[in-house]
This record gives sequence, C-alpha cells and structure tokens, in this order.
Amino acid sequence: MDGDDGLLGTLRELRRLLDRDLFPLAVGDVGADRAVLRELTGQLDDYLIPRLGAIDAPLLAVVGGSTGAGKSTLVNSLVDADVCRPGVLRPTTLAPTLVTSPADREWFAARHVLPGLPRVTGDGGGEPGTLRVVTVPSLPPGLALLDAPDIDSVVAANRELAAQLLAAADLWLFTTTAARYADEVPWGFLRAARERSTALAVILSRVPPEALGVVDKDLARLLAANGLGGTRLFEVPELVLPEENARLPRPAVQPIVDWLTAIAADARSRAEVVRQTLSGALESLATRVPALARAVDRQHATAEELRAMTRAAYAAGLSSFDDGMLDGSLLRGEVLARWQDFIGTGDLMRSLETRVGWLRDRLVAFFTGRPAPESELRIALESGVEALIRASADGAAERLLESWSSHPAGRALLEGQGVAAAGRLGRASAELPARAEAAVRDWQAYVLDLVRKEGADKRTTARLTSFGVNGAGLLLMLAVFASTGGLTGIEVGIAGGTSVLSQKLLEAVFGDQAVRTLTAKARSDLRARVAILLGTEAARFTDLLDAVQPPEDVAPALRATAHAVRDHLREIPVGAPPAGLPSGPPPGSRELPSGVGSLADVRGDGGARAIREGGAPRPPEAPRPGGGPAAAGEGGEA
Repeated sequence: MDGDDGLLGTLRELRRLLDRDLFPLAVGDVGADRAVLRELTGQLDDYLIPRLGAIDAPLLAVVGGSTGAGKSTLVNSLVDADVCRPGVLRPTTLAPTLVTSPADREWFAARHVLPGLPRVTGDGGGEPGTLRVVTVPSLPPGLALLDAPDIDSVVAANRELAAQLLAAADLWLFTTTAARYADEVPWGFLRAARERSTALAVILSRVPPEALGVVDKDLARLLAANGLGGTRLFEVPELVLPEENARLPRPAVQPIVDWLTAIAADARSRAEVVRQTLSGALESLATRVPALARAVDRQHATAEELRAMTRAAYAAGLSSFDDGMLDGSLLRGEVLARWQDFIGTGDLMRSLETRVGWLRDRLVAFFTGRPAPESELRIALESGVEALIRASADGAAERLLESWSSHPAGRALLEGQGVAAAGRLGRASAELPARAEAAVRDWQAYVLDLVRKEGADKRTTARLTSFGVNGAGLLLMLAVFASTGGLTGIEVGIAGGTSVLSQKLLEAVFGDQAVRTLTAKARSDLRARVAILLGTEAARFTDLLDAVQPPEDVAPALRATAHAVRDHLREIPVGAPPAGLPSGPPPGSRELPSGVGSLADVRGDGGARAIREGGAPRPPEAPRPGGGPAAAGEGGEA
C-alpha cells in the first residue's frame, strides 16, 4: 500500500487535524468531547498508524480487566516466568509490562507501538507512565502480551492508561472473576470492543469447583445479550496456591497457551486478527470523526455567541457616544466657560438672533485686536470629547464582562486569565487615553481641513478671513454637538445659545446648506474614529477567542477525512480466514480464529475448560447490576 497517498496518508492527515485543542470552550459535555479526542488521537498514534505502516508486525495482546482479576498472575502463568508482580495490595500494576519474545524485542522496544510511553528494560519495576519491556524465550515469535492496569482502578491515571492500552491492542484478553463478571464497568469496555469489532477473548478466573460449567454459561449469555455472542471464553478454576506470587499450574492455563500459540504460529490467523481489529477501528472512524466535527461546530457556534455579545456591548458603547454628541452634555462646564471667554461675554447669547452681524464684527475685532483664547476652547473641547470616549469604552467593557461572566464558556475564558486580568477587562484599557487624544487631535485637523477646503472660492475666502480658519473650525466643532437633550434649566439656554450662535456665524460665512453638509461630515468622521477605538477595545475580548478557537476549516476537513477513510477501507489486506472460521460473521458478533479447530470441552488436569459457545444463545437479558457468585478468597488464591 502507498503509505502517503492511500489509507495511511489519510490517517496521518487526520492525526494532523487532531493535533490541537479542538475544545477550548466550555460548551455542552466538553469533558466527554475532550476524552473522545484524546482517545482517538491515542489510537491513531498507538495502533492505527503503526499497524498500517507495518501490517505484518507482531500481534499485541493486551490482558485487561477489573481490579483483583489476577491479570499479572495470568501473564506470569502463560509465559511460565515471573515477569509481573502480583499482590494483594491495590492497585498492583502501576507500570504496564510488555512481554515479548527475543525475536520481536526490537519492534516493541523501538516505540513502533505506544510511542508516547518511555521504555524501561531490565529487572526494574518501572515508573508510572512508562512501559516495561521484558523478553521471555518461552513466548513464541509473532505475539506479545501486555499486562495492563485495572480498568476500574481507584487511580484515574491508571484507568486512562488501561483504556489507552486496550485501544492499542490487536487482541484483547479480557480477564474477570466468577464474583465480578457482571459488574458494569467492564461491560462498558466490552461494548466498546463490540462497537469497534476488536478481536476479543474472555478469561473467567477464580471459578469455584462447584460453579464450573455454570458461571461460564451465564457469562456467555450476557455476552450474547450484549452483541458479543461467539466470543472465545476460557474458564480457570479457583486454586489454592502455595504462596501469594505463585503461578497457576500449567494445566490450568494450557488451553489458553495452546490457543495463543496457534495464533502466533499461523500467519493466516494473525492476519485475520489484524484485519478484524483494524477494520473495526477504521470503520468506527466513520461515526467517531463526524461526531468530533459536530462538537467542533458547537465550539464555533459558542465562539460566535461570545463574539455577538462583544459586538452588542461595544455597539451600545458607540450608541452611548452618539448620545453624548447630541445631548449637549459636551457643552457644559469647561467648554462653556471657554466659549464665553471666546465670544467675550455671555450676555450676547440672549440677543443672538438679532445681533449676529454685530457679534461677527465684535469677533473680528476680537481676533485682530488681541490674541483670542481659541486654544483654550479647543483644548477644553478636546478634553470633553476624550472623556466621552473613555466613558463609552468603560461602559462597554463593564457590560461585556458581565455578559461573558454569565455564559459558561465566557466565564471559563475569563477565569483562565486570572482575577486581576479579568478585572482589568472590565474597564477601558490603559492605552485608550493616549489613543483617544490622538484620535481627537486628528479629527480636529480634519475639521480645519474641511473649513479650509470649503472656503476655497473667493467670496467665501473673504468671509473666512474675517474669522480665521481656526476660529471657523472651532465653530464647526461646536456645531457638531448641536442638541440640548441632556441639559436642564439655565444650561439649556446657554448650550442652545452656544449651538445657535456657532451655526449662525458659520452660515454667515458658508451658507446654511454648506454648514449642514460640513457638520454632517465632521460628525460622521468623529464617529468613525471612535468606532475604531472601540473596536480596538473590543479586540481585548475577541483576542481571547482567537487564541483558542479552532480554525474554521477543521470541521469540514474532519468530515472529508472520515469520508476518505471509508473510501480507502478496501486497501486493508484481507487474508483468507482459517479453516472452520465463518467468512462473514453477522454484525456485532465476531469470533476469533481458533487456529487448531474447535476447543470445546477441552479439560486439563487442573480442571480448566476452554469453551467455544455455539448454537442459538438464550434469550438476551441485560447484565445484572451486582456481582456473580461469592468472591473467592484473595490472599494466596488465584
């Protein structure tokens, strides 16, 4: 198979798409989404890509199961060597042990499988998070055994590692006991194995003599009820061992040894195990990957909700600035005082309508006779506009912080920034005052340029000369803030007089239509500059989303990759099944190759039985919630 252009290349592309945090936002059951992402990423790294890259590599059989099921004792007994450390304390298996033959040692030591686990060799026990590799001459080439941690361990890291190892297995040897075979946790794993068609055998251990042939039939019934009818089932009796760490007698495990040896020795059997597990894992991508894509879509939808909140908050901030421009509030306080200085006396307001010409003459004399206080008026107006911008930005930030805090995803993002940083987001940035000052000065320059261009014809130039460009520019700036909506009492009269006076004087220079046009342009330009400032302020929030949100093309790419995997499934090598194996097992029912034919009712000296269930199963029943028969003693029994 072409590794880069076919199925293997498609899986590598899928792995690249998953190599990021696809679920940064707290939306829905994001914990489950992240777990699925970890599981799928791990299976690609640990099994699918390595196995497709070396389809004829040795099989990996993972021995997994519940706490106290005797997994380590079983592995020691199967390889006839003390390679794992059984015991009565839980959890026993802290670092998994991989047992391989000398011929296959290099393959497993080189991290072709489970590349994320550092290898430990020798007699050491291995640290948690490592993979201990042990070589045993008695193990035939072509098959390795891995002693996994408990799937129901009290240690979360052990449970996660057990799930990871099972996802990396070509063959899963599920181990349970007569006392715990109906527990719910193992059945969750068994159902996952069914959904992915993982090659599976079940080893029922610690079966009391009086329950031999009884418990295994009930377990077979439960397997059939859960879509696992026909699963290979071995029964190991409860035995009293001479010491705690002793191995099981050889006859007790000989049927299992014979079965595994037959698989290892027969290339067709190994190929069928690989085909079954590999096909099942790949077929599961058809549902698992699109489900991930839908979860990514939810992330994008949630990010858009937070962005919409941001747009709404800062749109309200801009609206607040619009109100401040038109409600006359800018014409209070310092601006009013400087305006009165500018025109020489506040009494002129009262006779404004009938004395515009006189006032114009007075202003001309005022401009030419001594330095006008226009710079003070300009500075006061500039300060007022800057204060209005800051107030609008503060209000928008406060509203948005409250909105995000009420949303689970927004709250999680803010909490991730820390209390101090989130608090700073609730007000305008420290850089806003300097930016606002620069924006207002640029706007004032724009207004003066408007006045200069409008006064370009000769008649208007003569009138404009009477006032000066700066003076006319200040009048136009005041005309921008023409309404008196926010003032009361005497302030209305003063502000109204200010607005009317500035407009009348401008009309005397430019004409009424030109003044309306100039005022609209000046107001629109100021609003646009403030919108840019508020957009920069809003980016403090949207930058948090940009830093974590998956790219927009990830979900479509995931769907396309899942479709490509389906298209490439025919590339999986299909070996002819061994004699006696059905060529097309029904969906949900997978039977492993026997290699040596039927193993029904084979009994060794120790009383072990290998049972291959056949015929019609009993009517399906759900697993009972409790355990099976009374638990066998722990201690030195296995």
